Amino acid sequence: MQIHNITREHPNSTKKRVGRGGKRGKTSGRGTKGQKARAGAKLRPELRDLIKKIPKQRGYRFHSRSAHPEVVNVSVLESFNSGERVTPTVLLNKNIIRKRDGKLPQVKILGGGDLSKKLEISKCEVSESAKKKIESAGGKVV
Repeated sequence: MQIHNITREHPNSTKKRVGRGGKRGKTSGRGTKGQKARAGAKLRPELRDLIKKIPKQRGYRFHSRSAHPEVVNVSVLESFNSGERVTPTVLLNKNIIRKRDGKLPQVKILGGGDLSKKLEISKCEVSESAKKKIESAGGKVV
């Protein structure tokens, strides 16, 4: 074996170029006419058509977190101990609310049911009726 007889195991592959003479004359394997036969012709990506079909605004499905808060009634807060502090994180830990898209949701407390325990509510939206019931039980809304 001599140095000029050595060949690579995997030689570099060259990209096939059309319209360069040889055995692929005339249409160079592109068929006849049409958009695909032209030089520099690029077809419109199918994904772009799908994106164009999705409405741009007017709600659709991309809602903000505050648009639909997680709703909790006052009667659910009866499970807390008297004097305890109620926040979205505490509600999440007690499995009363769930995360939305991996984030802590906005929480609104509504006045459904009765409350007899003194609680401190913070970082939550509270309806007027719920606020009355919390304050009448001796609690406060921060």
